Amino acid sequence: MNHILSDRINNLATSQTLAMAALARELKAQGKDIISLSLGEPDFNTPDFIKEAAKKAIDDNYSTYSPVEGYLDLREAICRKFKRDNDLDYKPSQIVVSTGAKQSLYNIAQVMLNDGDEVILPAPYWVSYFEIVKLSGGVPVEVPTSVDTDFKITPKQLEAAITPKTKMMWFSSPCNPSGSVYSREELTALAKVLEKHPNIYVVADEIYEHINFSGTFCSIGSIPGMLEKTITVNGVAKAFAMTGYRIGYIGAPEFIAKACTKIQGQVTSGANSVAQRATITAVDADPSVLNEMVQAFHGRRDLVVGLLKEIPGVKINVPEGAFYVFPDVSSFFGKTLKGHEIKDANDVSMYLLAEANVATVTGDAFGNPNCIRFSYATSNDILKEALRRIKEALTA
Repeated sequence: MNHILSDRINNLATSQTLAMAALARELKAQGKDIISLSLGEPDFNTPDFIKEAAKKAIDDNYSTYSPVEGYLDLREAICRKFKRDNDLDYKPSQIVVSTGAKQSLYNIAQVMLNDGDEVILPAPYWVSYFEIVKLSGGVPVEVPTSVDTDFKITPKQLEAAITPKTKMMWFSSPCNPSGSVYSREELTALAKVLEKHPNIYVVADEIYEHINFSGTFCSIGSIPGMLEKTITVNGVAKAFAMTGYRIGYIGAPEFIAKACTKIQGQVTSGANSVAQRATITAVDADPSVLNEMVQAFHGRRDLVVGLLKEIPGVKINVPEGAFYVFPDVSSFFGKTLKGHEIKDANDVSMYLLAEANVATVTGDAFGNPNCIRFSYATSNDILKEALRRIKEALTA
């Protein structure tokens, strides 16, 4: 029946992270003891003070349509957060609240890209960047990195990727899937390249900013000359364990924010009213309320990296943020493990599911065919068992 569907949907890839999570659920339902490390979702509950704000919003009858771009007092709170945490000066008219940061990204692509416009994607990149750009008529231009460079691009690589058709660069820091965090010095060096190309805009996805073990965080928009050409994307899903609340937001030049409001007005209108009220409480909170969760992730990072280093043939960097590891497993390509021929990262991922009952995601989905990604957003005991199984399977 595919011929009845649009070329647009037929050419769109399924999200590999969601597909692997669905497969893991299916195998669990069949009675298999699957440990799923495929989805990027904190295993913490939403903090009680935010839940109380959501309950109050229901009692206060926040049950009607919200403004398309978000409640004014929420946008004011987001401006305060941007100034406090990121040294970014935005006005409420430059903020648009959406149904998750994924919608924020989709809005941006739809209002910024014409057919054939090129978008530089330092690889690895979050799985949906590539498909959102493509769906919006853009041409993704992958810039490869490796575990040896901590999965970061250099100014030289950025300059080499720019053509007369380049419209944007999209990247995340801390990065999903690699956990890499760009320093102020590294971002300043990239900004110097972009200074020479005033028509190139940057999408800076900072959804993991608070899950950061490096001790510092820099928004590229805070570097002199970059604010007017940067669209900063953030949300409350990861840091505040509010994935189901579905609230993301952008800070952008006003003409871009107005365009995003315009398209959102024709697609979803305003985001969930109760979730928006809860988000005011979240973004106004001192980030120190997250210390306990961040320390737990830091400890898990150290645990997982330590256990991975014990597996011969696995190459790993030490991620400085988010809650993923992205090991290079290319040393297993061309081998046969327990009767399974391993040609690529996808084969490694499927082999670990079949033999170790551990769900991971192939690096192909993130633009790096040598790696696999898994999340450590689960308990130490589960992580130890998962790594024990992985080690046993890969040392077969």
